[in-house]
Amino acid sequence: MSPQSCVKIRKEWDIVSARQLGREMAKKLGFSTVDQARIATAVSELARNIYLYSEEGQICFEVLETIERKGLSMSAIDTGPGITDISQVMQDGYTTSGGLGAGLPGVKRLMDEFDIQSEVGQGTQISTVKWVR
Repeated sequence: MSPQSCVKIRKEWDIVSARQLGREMAKKLGFSTVDQARIATAVSELARNIYLYSEEGQICFEVLETIERKGLSMSAIDTGPGITDISQVMQDGYTTSGGLGAGLPGVKRLMDEFDIQSEVGQGTQISTVKWVR
């Protein structure tokens, strides 16, 4: 397992590949089955957003290890239209795709750390971390 692995998201099947890699890395790191499911769900959501809203992007995974703890960092990076109102997309129930609207607020709840950077016309980068308990 390399320190960082990325999955390009271009077609719907790539969402499955990213989800599988995230779950596999989480399992190797010693995450509980519940946290493995949380990570897989977050990856699915992030990858689906890239697929729906951007021409192309990627999900990158990185193993984090310090003396005290270990975790998994996941970044969703795209070159899409960007998000004009981040506070709006971070509201529960907000959806533009007709989905359930769990979206980014759901990802934030599933993970321990969450950061979003977006520039209109440039793209979006969402960085998350889950720590092994």
